[in-house]
Amino acid sequence: MNTNVDLNHLAESIGDAVVVADANEKIVLWNAGATRIFGYSETEAMANTLDFIVPDRQRQRHNHGFSKSMETGTTRYGESILRVPARHKDGSTLSIAFTVGMLFDQNHKANGVVAIIRDETQRFAEERALKKRLAELENPPNTEKTSL
Repeated sequence: MNTNVDLNHLAESIGDAVVVADANEKIVLWNAGATRIFGYSETEAMANTLDFIVPDRQRQRHNHGFSKSMETGTTRYGESILRVPARHKDGSTLSIAFTVGMLFDQNHKANGVVAIIRDETQRFAEERALKKRLAELENPPNTEKTSL
């Protein structure tokens, strides 16, 4: 087996989004999966920072966490899957799940992140509907009529 892997080909061949951002959150890699999920072309994405896919209400928390990760070279999410809302080009809200990895320069200083992202909007909506239905079944409304 040939161990020389073309990373750009790899990123383009998988269905999940692969997004790489530098230490200033500027997008430096945006694959076809990211275009499919978020609606932005590679050209549109490469002209932006990650802020354009982060909903306004999460932006401050995101920016704080990103800055801290760049300072410390660590992420508190490590190997866990993070589930958060995101913003599509058309303004709609997505539910995404992703893992994030830190990138480092030759001096071992954090210089970016890579995220592998999956759209879970449909799964999230189905799960919410199931939870609602389960709650209704466990707590049916009181339909007994009282007579005077």
